This record gives sequence, C-alpha cells and structure tokens, in this order.
Amino acid sequence: MTALLLSWPGAGRAQSISMAPALDKALNEQVIMLPVGSGFSSYTLETTIFRPPGDGPFPLLLMNHGKTPDIDPHQQPRARYLAIAREFVARGYAVIIPMRKGFAQSTGTYIGAGCNIAANGVAQADDLQSALDYAVKQAWIDPARIIVAGQSHGGLATMAFGIRHYPGVRGLIDFAGGLRVTSNNCEWQPALVNAFAQYARKTAVPSLWFYGANDSYFGPELASRMAAAYTQAGGRARLIAYGPFKSDSHAMSGSESGVAIWWPETEIFLHALGMPTARIVKLAGAAIPPPSHFASLSAIDALPYVKDTGREGYKTFLAKGAPRAFAISSSGAWGYSTADNGEDTAALALARCQQYSKRPCGLYAVDDQVVWVKE
Repeated sequence: MTALLLSWPGAGRAQSISMAPALDKALNEQVIMLPVGSGFSSYTLETTIFRPPGDGPFPLLLMNHGKTPDIDPHQQPRARYLAIAREFVARGYAVIIPMRKGFAQSTGTYIGAGCNIAANGVAQADDLQSALDYAVKQAWIDPARIIVAGQSHGGLATMAFGIRHYPGVRGLIDFAGGLRVTSNNCEWQPALVNAFAQYARKTAVPSLWFYGANDSYFGPELASRMAAAYTQAGGRARLIAYGPFKSDSHAMSGSESGVAIWWPETEIFLHALGMPTARIVKLAGAAIPPPSHFASLSAIDALPYVKDTGREGYKTFLAKGAPRAFAISSSGAWGYSTADNGEDTAALALARCQQYSKRPCGLYAVDDQVVWVKE
C-alpha cells in the first residue's frame, strides 16, 4: 500500500491526497486495461507494462503484487516494482505487472476470503494466466522465454501458477510469498505450508525464494517449513534466507537497496535457465542522493523550513517502515510517501511537496538516512 501526505505553510492540517505518479519514460511505462472473459463474467485488469526500446521480441518477467491487509483491495495503488523493473529492462526484458481481479483499478471483486490458502493461490493464478495469454500474442514478446515472479500474496499466486505448466515459463521467483489470514480462527500457518506442498506436487519448473530474518509476515522458521514441505513434495526450490533488511524484510523487493540482495542470486538462477543476464540497455539510475549526515534521522527539531504540522507529519513518517521518503521546500511545504508495492517513494514524496510549493522541493530523508544538504 502507498501512503501519501503533504502540507503547505499556514495549512490548518495536513491533507491526504491520492495522485498517480508520472509514467516512467525511461522505462517506456504504459498502463492498459486488459479485458478478461466475456459477458456478465467479464472484467478488466489494470496492467503496467515496462519495456526496452525497440521492437523485440523481448524475454518477459511477469511480476505479481502483494495484498495490503485490512483495506478494500480496490484501495491499493497500482503496483510498479520499479527497482525490479529497472534491473530487468536494463537486461532487455519486458516487464508486465497485472493488478489482479478486485485490486486497484481492476474491476470485479477480490475472491479468496477464508482459510483455504491453497485454493486462494490457484484462484489468483487465473489472472496471471490471463496476463500471459495477452503477452504471448504480442509481437514484442518472446513466448519461449518467460519468468514469473511475485511478492507476498503475489508470491503465493506465482507458486500456484507453477502447476499450470504454461508453455515458455522457465522459472519462478518468490519474494516473501504467502498469505496471512487472521480471521475466522484460521490456522493459517499450517494451511500455508500445506498450500506450498500441494503446488510442489504438480510443478516442474525450478523456483528461487527470498525470505528475510525480520519479515513481519513470514519469519525464518515459517519460511524454512514452507521450503521443506515444497522440496519434500517434489518441488525444486532454492531458499535464500538473507538475514534482516531494514525495519522489515517483507518490503525488500520494493526497495532500491534490496537489489544488492536479490540480483546476484537471481542472475545465477537466470543463467542456469538460459535466460539473459547482461546489461544491454543504459538506464538512468534512481535519483537518490547519498546520506548527508545533516542530522540524525530521529532529530525532528532539526527539520528545516517546516512548521508544527510538518514536524507532526515527520513523526508519522518515522513510524513507517521502508521504503519511504520525506521531501521539504524552503517555502515550508512538505510531503512524504511510503510504499510496499514497488512504488517510487522518492518521486512521490517530491511530487506531493511540489504540488503546494512554487519553490523547488528536495528530499530530506529516504528510508533510514537523512540526505538533505544545507543550502
């Protein structure tokens, strides 16, 4: 989910604003509404596409989003996973990210309440297949070179999709995959372990798993149980238990800082599958300044320009987990963004601040570092 907050000098209180980020021109980003089905059962999937320059055909990464707890799935923002998209587009891949039925601007109603986690993953995988059915018909996609990946609930859907033996899919990547169900007295952890075991019995392609030590959803012990159940049931999986990541490793895949963790292992995995790994497209890197040591992150009184409402907003920002960004302007305007669905938090924070400032906004803090340089 993405949280966005902004304010301006003299405002009585901060304003929560919903604003879509600008499309990333460097990644040739576009958004389409993908039709699924026909008649009364039809619906559309809000789908993000990133692609290299040229006509292709390109190998494909199908990336799948998580599920924010305790909100209407339609309130989730469109997932982008920009850090992942940049790494794959730089290596000549197209990246497609469908918002599944009932999420964000996709129509229909989310299906999957209850404790049958295995069935939930299978139902979610229907939309992965619809996205791939669209993709392989495009002249710019190479239908013989496909990787399917997902984070959190999207990781569960990815592993469930493995049972379909979809032509051209060479491997699966699971970023902290699973589903936590806390309602109806659900014994969700055994159900989750059992779901992975069920998928393994019918999946032939190999998979690569990333789970961190401080994952607030699926901790190391549970991740080990899932991996053991999967491999004992005949599945091919390599678990990368990479230790702690910032305040919550569940968001690692959405952070630029996470690339150093997942890419080296992914490169080995892709190479073994005969998929490309060399950089062939030059992209501008994420414009995140280095730590400035202007002040400690928790030093609220050190925040320049802003008034009391800005300092209150900064307190809220500090309580959020990474990825996150806070921006300020000499006009007194400020804004922050937090995201766990792969959004560009720095760009969003700057956009929120700039909307209410005629003077330039700059980043004050990104994730766990102050990056502001005194003017």
